[in-house]
Amino acid sequence: MLRFIARRVAMLGATLLVASFAIYGALYLAPGSPIAALTGGRTVPPEVLAQLEARYHLNEPFLTRYWLWLTSALHGDLGESIVTHRPVSDDLRQYFPATLELSTTALVLSVALGLPLGVLAAVRRNRLIDHFIRFVSLIGVSVPVFWLGLLGSIVLWYHLNLLPAPSGQLDRDITPPPTRSGLLLIDCLLSGDGHAFLNALWHLLLPALVLGAYTLGIITRMTRGSMLEVLGQDYMRTARAKGLSGFRIVVLHGLRNALLPTITLAGLAYGSLLSGAVLTETVFSWPGIGLYATQTAGEADFPAIMGVALLTAFLYVMINLVIDVLYVVLNPQVRLG
Repeated sequence: MLRFIARRVAMLGATLLVASFAIYGALYLAPGSPIAALTGGRTVPPEVLAQLEARYHLNEPFLTRYWLWLTSALHGDLGESIVTHRPVSDDLRQYFPATLELSTTALVLSVALGLPLGVLAAVRRNRLIDHFIRFVSLIGVSVPVFWLGLLGSIVLWYHLNLLPAPSGQLDRDITPPPTRSGLLLIDCLLSGDGHAFLNALWHLLLPALVLGAYTLGIITRMTRGSMLEVLGQDYMRTARAKGLSGFRIVVLHGLRNALLPTITLAGLAYGSLLSGAVLTETVFSWPGIGLYATQTAGEADFPAIMGVALLTAFLYVMINLVIDVLYVVLNPQVRLG
């Protein structure tokens, strides 16, 4: 197992290297220049322009610029953001916990709701409950995230006053707890502030549901399809002939074998949730990586854009590594070689 993981880590390292080169090349070819963001579009003296180009290595050839950035990145230095004038690594440490908390909650809700709904739809195939579940999952897959977020805010906050305003992680009159882990819910628990914890959880519910709507629909449909295929297998008919209970047949024998494609989907969806929360965070003023990417992309902040893109690529390859290991653990037919 350790040798298998070591080979996967080496492959993932090569993948990250290729991804970083591709991302850097795309930014190099993109229109616009960081100089315009640095100078605010104003005309500056040639000597100032030369100093700025030298500071950000803009006067170097492409491969030299990439090599300088890569060697710095390997030492944890992702450069300085043009917008915030702070190290990009510090910005990512500040904004990423909010995205991690939102995306993890969205995935947990998607899996916790999608698995039982998919199993129920498969067991009650072509009945009214099956049609209803498929209709709901189709809405989750089809409706754009920004429209669903705006609709949820208008109905549940503005008209019904059931959920808080889309104004961030806490009400404005609540003092945030001291930052320890960076995750607001955990920091509230560590500080013993139950009121802030409930308020943060209340603010988290609607953005997580909106962000996870697409994943919920996909997991529901994938689980239903996998379960339908498993329920028709010979060993399932044998289990029924032995007189096993319906719960044991469906959950212990059927669901376990239907989980493999769902695990792959959930892992890839988690990567998408972590990197694709831009619209959700913008709609709900959520202080995460998506909001940070939106603010920096509009100003051609190349160091920040590279930092966000590299973090996204790293998350994807690590999640793929976890999926590969889970496949080996859950499916004995998978060989380590």
